[in-house]
Amino acid sequence: MRRLRRGVPTLSARGRGRGAQPKVVALGGGMGLSASLTALRRITGDLTAVVTVADDGGSSGRLREELGVLPPGDLRKALAALCGDDDWGQTWAQVIQHRFQSQGELHEHAVGNLLIVALWEQLGDHVQALDLVGKLLGAHGRVLPMSAVPLELQALVRGHDPALPDRIDTVRGQATVALTRGEVQSVHLVPQDPPAVPEAVAAVLDADWVVLGPGSWFSSVIPHLLVPELLDALVETKARRVLSLNLAPQPGETDGFSPQRHLEVLGRHAPKLALDVVLADEAAVPDCDSLSDAAKRFGAAVELAPVAAPDSSPVHDPELLAAAYDRIFRMHGRIGPWR
Repeated sequence: MRRLRRGVPTLSARGRGRGAQPKVVALGGGMGLSASLTALRRITGDLTAVVTVADDGGSSGRLREELGVLPPGDLRKALAALCGDDDWGQTWAQVIQHRFQSQGELHEHAVGNLLIVALWEQLGDHVQALDLVGKLLGAHGRVLPMSAVPLELQALVRGHDPALPDRIDTVRGQATVALTRGEVQSVHLVPQDPPAVPEAVAAVLDADWVVLGPGSWFSSVIPHLLVPELLDALVETKARRVLSLNLAPQPGETDGFSPQRHLEVLGRHAPKLALDVVLADEAAVPDCDSLSDAAKRFGAAVELAPVAAPDSSPVHDPELLAAAYDRIFRMHGRIGPWR
């Protein structure tokens, strides 16, 4: 188990035109993926996000139910995270994240969700539309859905009804799974074996590094492993794989989970998946030996680094997370500092 030190040059400091940036694919959804993308865009200009499409709550859920489209919310968040720190990038990030406040049907709809869905309807192509939004925003990377089919997340949960703590129920919907008071045993997707977006599969197979997590474990991280073509690509790729652990258990979904339990659950859903590195914040790992043993079952080394925000909240600091990824890519790369 290695402890990483602080300090990393940013992408702008190294220069974008040197032709030596790693190809990185980050998988996840929601705020966890946003944290990873905000960090990764600081150290590479060749970045692709592959985003879960099982959200059924809020603005996304309403658009999905009314129009039969993919839920756009996590895709919007990923695009916002890839916006630059200049005035253009920050202005557009704020615009697409803006939510209307009203007494009518537009209440709580996000501007970016409406923009994405409008382009889907105009162009009839999920990938082309997202690429166009990314171009408009000046996004430092590409955003792809993991599947072009709207998915429902279902979970087997013990004690979902507090009055029946030993009963196992099927809980339906990502929003409900994320907030269950019971213990999630496993998750699956409906329809089962959904097709992956071909561009997402190609990106994983062509990557130098694949980053999985952080994020809601059962509703944002594991769903990628339930898409057969995407899982096959993750197993077969020549890329190195890094799993980024959360800073704390998520209330409801992973209450009481240790870092090593997160790995055990991941392994149950994808027993053929191998990893190269497991990244964790040292302050979030009470038992380093147990985590190291769990990581070895995936063939992975554990790297500990300070990646939490300085205010001790369970939020990743973009600069610190970028520093950790940068050093991992350099230390564990197959061919020198970069490919």
